[in-house]
This record gives sequence, C-alpha cells and structure tokens, in this order.
Amino acid sequence: MFILVVLTYNHMVLQILFLIIAAAAIALFSWNVRKIIRNINLGRPVDRSDRPSERLAIMLKVAFGQSKMAKRPVAFVLHLFVYIGFIIINLEVLEIIIDGLFGTHRIFAEPLGGLYNVLIASFEVLAAFVLIGVIVFFARRNIVHLKRFSGTEMGKWPRSDANIILIVEVLLMSAFLTMNAADYKLQQLGALHYISAGSFPISSFLVPLLPDSETALIAIERACWWLHIIGIFVFLNYLPYSKHLHIILAFPNTYYSNLEPMGEFSNMSSFINEVKSMLDPGYTPEPVPEGGRFGAKDIGDLSWKSLMDAYTCTECGRCTSVCPANITGKLLSPRKIIMDTRDRMEEVGKNIDKHGQDHQDGKSLLDSYISREEIWACTTCNACTDACPVNIDPLSIIVELRRYAVMEESQAPASINAMFGNVENNGAPWKYAAVDRMNWAEEN
Repeated sequence: MFILVVLTYNHMVLQILFLIIAAAAIALFSWNVRKIIRNINLGRPVDRSDRPSERLAIMLKVAFGQSKMAKRPVAFVLHLFVYIGFIIINLEVLEIIIDGLFGTHRIFAEPLGGLYNVLIASFEVLAAFVLIGVIVFFARRNIVHLKRFSGTEMGKWPRSDANIILIVEVLLMSAFLTMNAADYKLQQLGALHYISAGSFPISSFLVPLLPDSETALIAIERACWWLHIIGIFVFLNYLPYSKHLHIILAFPNTYYSNLEPMGEFSNMSSFINEVKSMLDPGYTPEPVPEGGRFGAKDIGDLSWKSLMDAYTCTECGRCTSVCPANITGKLLSPRKIIMDTRDRMEEVGKNIDKHGQDHQDGKSLLDSYISREEIWACTTCNACTDACPVNIDPLSIIVELRRYAVMEESQAPASINAMFGNVENNGAPWKYAAVDRMNWAEEN
C-alpha cells in the first residue's frame, strides 16, 4: 500500500512538472509569435486574398510537395527524409504529451491495436532516415564546404544556427530510438507499467548495448523520454530566432505568393495619381497617407509580404547561386538582401519594445544595411525568385529600394540617368531620334 501511495505521489509530481514545462513552452512560443506578427505588420498593406484556389494549389505543390527542391536531386532526397520524418514523427509527440499530462504509458497502443505496431515501426524507420539526412547535411556544410553555404552574409551566427539545428535533430532522434530500445527491453523483462506494445525494427539493434538491470533501464527510458519532449519544446522556442522558422512560415508564404506573371512590375497608386494630375488639371488624387513615399527606404515602406519573405528565408543560397550578378563578381547577393531585411526588421522591433512605436534610431534599410551598389547590380532577371524553394521574392525589395533612390532622391547611376534622359527626349532608351532609328538598316 505504501509503495502504491509513493508511486502515485511521484506520478502526480511528474505530471504537474510536465504541465508547467509544457505551459511555459507554449506561452513563450506564443509571445514570440505575437512579436513576429507585429513586425510583419509594420509593412505596407497589400491584398493577397484573391484567387484562393490557385493559391492553395501553389501551397500544396511548393510547400507540401517540395516541388522546387527537386531541381537539386541530392539535396531534395535528403531534405525529403528530414521533412517527412519531422512531420510524421511529430505525431508520436501527441502520445508523449498525453502520457505526460495523465501519467499513462503508450496510451494509443490499446485503441489502435495492430496499427500501433505499424506506426511505431514507421516512426523508427523515418527516424533512421532523418539521422542519415542530418549527418549528410552536416558533412556538406562543415566538411565538403559547399560554395552556396558561404558568402559575406553567412557569418558566425548563420553557420552556427544551421549546425545547432542539425545537432539538436541528431539528439532528438537518438533519444527517441534509445527510449524505444529501453522500453522494448523492459517489455521483455515484464516490468510493471511497460505494456507489450509497438514494433521496433531499428531500436531493437540497440538493445544488446543496454544494461540488464530493470532499474537502470527505467532510468534510461525516462531520461530519454524527458530529453525527447523537452528537446522538442526547446526546439519550438528556438524557431523564432532561427532560419528554421520556415518550417512554419513556408506554408502561408507560398499561399500568399505573387500570382502575376514573373517580371511584371507593380504600378504605384501614388505614381499613377501624379501622372493623372499632370494630364488632367481637374483630377483630384486620393489623399496620400502621412509619411507615404515613392518606393522604400526602410522596412515600413515595404509590403508585409516582403517582410514575411524575410522571416521565411531558409538561407539555403539557391537564389545567390543562380544570380548572374553574383556569379560575375558583383556585390549583389539576393540572400543577403533578404537576411538584411530580416535583421533590420528585428532591430526595429527591439527598438519598439524598448522605446515605443515612434522611436527613430537614425538607421534605414537602404544605406545602413543594403548599399546602393547592391541594388543597382541587379539585372531584374527573376532567377532568384524562380530558384527559391519557398517563393521568396528578393527582387520586389530591390525594386522598391531603387524606386526610392530614383523618385525620392533623384539618385541613380550615370548610365541609368542617360537612359532616363533618352526616354524623356526621344521616347526610347536610345540616344537617337525616332526618325533616325532605321538609318543603321540602310547603312548596313
């Protein structure tokens, strides 16, 4: 009787502890998510609610289907292992949470019956694939040193961020398999509370490495159980500070993709109003919001979709690796454009938290983070947007920064200014008048 009371008491303490940890993790994550949403909403409004069926199809194809990843087969297969494994194995987390809250053990075993064995076996196989994928990814970054993982923007933190996540995933999968191995051996020993359930095609190979003591096995199983679930909670709260936030944001970001033909530039309502006013003296333009400007100088001038792009970036470098400007040695790196936008957005968000909404720190996205040389090196070919696996559009940010430089500051490279002059005087980018444009054909 005394032993039963002690066990019940211990279970209650552990349940309460688990509840506190879970609640704290979810609360902290929610707090960080609210800050991210706040930061994204600093951008200008843009309507992306049209054509919902088309948007849903794009999300299913690009985010769920990983269609753009297939352009690089090796990375695609490895990422598919990690992606599917991460999603499917997290179904097992639901059982762990229920067991933690109610003090049960493998609560789904009885209602699912034989299906439970299939699921556990599948989880283990996927966990093994995840381990293989993560180890290869780590080697590609740190041993092979793939070129696209390098660059001036890939400083200490971006490199560390990627490695931290890879190491955490190894620990999580190792804890999961070791937990199952200890559980399986306890089932064979007939230990109390460890019902015969599950199939363990991978972890069974670890059984000979474990001790024969029931007490030691329980300690190992419980330690790995707690390590696994606490690791998941830590991972959850690490996401808002990591490039791996794309695990969540990839889906809404692809849903709100630009559906217009690639290369089609958006017309600015403020610019249209200016032209109409010049052509029609009687035209009354719509009032321009206070602080409105042509183009973008800082993150508040960009659309909320561009800011969501910044948070969704995976820092994979596919955009930069196909950028013709970067390939030819120009300063431009589309990945850096996105990372700089995110860094500036984070800085503005911290300033709001510390000093209030109207605080001005004297910095801006243009010049303080992104140089003029970078934005004018862009050829607007859209290769970066086409290559991005989650439909991020660095070009839209570059174009807005250019608009500000030209239309607000009247600053552009000499070649661009010459073109503007030719368009104004000759109606074309060339220096020749319209009547002289066919002379070359007659001469040749």
